[in-house]
Amino acid sequence: MTPTAERAPGQGYPAPWLIPAVAVLATFYAVPVLDVTRLAFSDATLIQPASGFSTVALRSILTDPALPQVLGTTLVFVAVNVAVLQLAGLAIALLIVRGERRELPGMAAFRTLVLAAWVVPGIANGLIWGMLFDEAPYGTLNSLLAYAGLGPVAWLSDPQMALVSAVIANVWQGTAFSMIVFYAARRGIDPVLYEVAELDAAGPWRTFRSITLPLMRRAIAVNSVLVSVQTLNTFDSILALTGGGPGRATEVLSLFTFNTVFYNLDLAGGSVLAVLLFAIGMGLTILIGWLGRDRT
Repeated sequence: MTPTAERAPGQGYPAPWLIPAVAVLATFYAVPVLDVTRLAFSDATLIQPASGFSTVALRSILTDPALPQVLGTTLVFVAVNVAVLQLAGLAIALLIVRGERRELPGMAAFRTLVLAAWVVPGIANGLIWGMLFDEAPYGTLNSLLAYAGLGPVAWLSDPQMALVSAVIANVWQGTAFSMIVFYAARRGIDPVLYEVAELDAAGPWRTFRSITLPLMRRAIAVNSVLVSVQTLNTFDSILALTGGGPGRATEVLSLFTFNTVFYNLDLAGGSVLAVLLFAIGMGLTILIGWLGRDRT
């Protein structure tokens, strides 16, 4: 019989290692969340501090007639962005890996070009696309459409097109993040599996469906969570691009929170919206994590 190895000091007792990490997380995450929750049940403004417990802000926000429209816009904005960012990021990552495998020139430059959009600040991103979508005669996209003999498009003044424009601007900036996640996941797949697939005369679609997609399922789930939360909190590019207009056509929940606090000076109401935003983000994380779990 093999003698039982002696337990090393601390082995099997993770508490001493977890306590510092939990303390750091509590300091930087739990404390702000608890403080925002406290402010949500107060009458605090940016001018006056909270004077006591109150549910006025909670009732005011939840009965605000603008809230259903804002939540609907947020749902559409997040859903479309997550779907497009996943597809675009996966397509670009697979294209780059395939090009590198065939030793095609320019793959590094192409990867750098995609990453360049990611480092652009959100405000700058909104301003750049604002110039591209400008509906004046010198607007870049409408000028190109005019050269092609097509009529101008009301990119920012039409409510539906304004939301499409906001999605395009966010996809342009956020695709790089999805590409990085999928690129790393794809490079982590054993090349032997693809060599075996070639020997079995498996076509590209069958290889993707039977090898690439199953082995990247966890990466897809993780990226879905990260992209969903990131998109849910996006407001700076929309603020610079449309300001939430026309009307409330592009006012997502994060921008509505920003406007409530810094334009209406309603700190308590903004805290209620921040708690709601946090709850939706946690709900999306749990839902996507549950859908992407291993069922084997």
